[in-house]
Amino acid sequence: MGFPHGSTPDSPVVAVVDDETAVLELTVRGRWSRGLWLLAHRILRKRLAEHPAGLLLDLCQLDDPRAESAVFWLTARVRGNSLRPRIPAVAALPTGTALAGALSRLGVPRGFPVFDSAERARAALADRSLWPDLLRLQLPPDFGAAVVARRAVGEACRDWELHPLADRARLIVSELVVNAAEHAGTPIDLMLSRVDSSLHVAVRDRSPDVPRLMPIDPLDPLTARGQGLRLVDTAAYAWGFAPAHHGKTVWAVLRDSPDQPG
Repeated sequence: MGFPHGSTPDSPVVAVVDDETAVLELTVRGRWSRGLWLLAHRILRKRLAEHPAGLLLDLCQLDDPRAESAVFWLTARVRGNSLRPRIPAVAALPTGTALAGALSRLGVPRGFPVFDSAERARAALADRSLWPDLLRLQLPPDFGAAVVARRAVGEACRDWELHPLADRARLIVSELVVNAAEHAGTPIDLMLSRVDSSLHVAVRDRSPDVPRLMPIDPLDPLTARGQGLRLVDTAAYAWGFAPAHHGKTVWAVLRDSPDQPG
C-alpha cells in the first residue's frame, strides 16, 4: 500500500491501493467544502486512471449535514462504470445521515451499494456474486500465466454466452499476457468484463514501457518482432493502452459484429 504524493494518514483525503486485491480505498474526513472537493477530485481522478480492481469510498468520517457531496460521489461511480473493464464501487457511510438519504433518493444504491462500515464494504467488493459481469485474476510473470488466462477467458465467454468471441478472446489474452510476462516481468492483472454483447479485456503490468507495433522486415516478415500485437490489432474491434502511476494497462474490445454496442 502507499499514500499519494503529498498525502499522509492524517490528511483529509487518503487514497490507498491494497497490494493483494488492487482495490482503491478513498477515505474522506472532515467538513465538506470546496477545498475538500478539489482535493478529493484531484486524487480520485489520478488514482482511477490507474484502473484499480474496485473502488471503496469510506465516508464514515465525512461531515456533510446538507448532503452537498452527493453529486460528487455519484459522478465518481459513473466514472468508474465508464472505464473498460468497469470498476465496481461501494460506499461506507452511517445510515440515517443526510448524505445516505440523498444517495438513496438519487437511486445510487442499485449500482453503488452503500454499507454502514468500511469492513462490510470491503466484504461486498470481495463477493464476486455481486459483480457477475466482472472477472479479475492475478497472474505470475511467467509463460504459464497465458495458459491460465486462456482457460479463464474461455470459461468467461461460456458463462456470459459470448461463444462467438471465445477463439479471438483466447488469442488476444494469450498475446497480451505473454507480452507482459516477457517484457515487464512483473505481476500481471487480468481483467475481463461483459458489456452488452461485447467483451472487454485489460492486462496490467508494472512496467511503464508502452506497447508498440514494430515495422515488418520485408526480407523476413515471419520472424519480425511485434507480431503478437499485430494479431491483437487484427482480432480486436479496438485496442490501446493506458499509462498508470505504476505501470500500464493494455486493453482490447471484442465484438461479434461491428454494429453491436460497446
